[in-house]
Amino acid sequence: MSSEHILTLENVSKHYKTKQALNSFKYEFKTGIYGLLGPNGAGKSTLMNIIAGLVKADKYSSVLYGGTETDKLGKSYRSILGYMPQQQNVFGDFTGVRFLSYMAALKGIPQKEAKTQITDLLKRLDLTDAANRRLWGYSGGMKQRILLAQALLGEPKILILDEPTAGVDPKQRVIIKNLIKGISEDKTVLFSTHIVSDIEQIADEIIFLKDGNIVQSGKAAELLSDIDLEGLYMKHFGDR
Repeated sequence: MSSEHILTLENVSKHYKTKQALNSFKYEFKTGIYGLLGPNGAGKSTLMNIIAGLVKADKYSSVLYGGTETDKLGKSYRSILGYMPQQQNVFGDFTGVRFLSYMAALKGIPQKEAKTQITDLLKRLDLTDAANRRLWGYSGGMKQRILLAQALLGEPKILILDEPTAGVDPKQRVIIKNLIKGISEDKTVLFSTHIVSDIEQIADEIIFLKDGNIVQSGKAAELLSDIDLEGLYMKHFGDR
């Protein structure tokens, strides 16, 4: 595979005063789904925020895309990012359509193209009937889906999903997982969760994070050849 679309993290660390959230994280992300597993406080959100450019890593850390530091790529890097945060920060007075239209405008997507994408995403995420309702009236699961929809606007090459199925009912969890699996062929998808069943059937690679360190990682098929994912999770995090 060409290095053109490879996201590489080298020696990525992050301290918050005396707390170390990430410790010399090193990994190469190609196309496919990468499941980030770990308890709360493991460093998952910090890692994703650094990749998204929302948090600055410590000195001597490197985040590269196609071999170039993402800081130097600037707008061209941001244009290929789709980011779904863990927190449900939405504009309550906006309708679903207006929120997605606003996010599309921020991403520089032409209006006609944005309209087509919004209609499609609302349908795929089972939100068409709620498209003209204000977001303050959305349930927690609906807010998760509208946040996923905005992350998918612009067909990003790197999709960062921080706990995308939190607060979602079983039916919608299946819809979200199937959608992510279906779009992952030409994308790098980082999917963080502490719910092992969310990624057991869709992840290509799995990374176990604990106290900011990778404790185990590799191809999902190899990791799960002689033990299920729940067993691996308990092996690493059963004491938390």
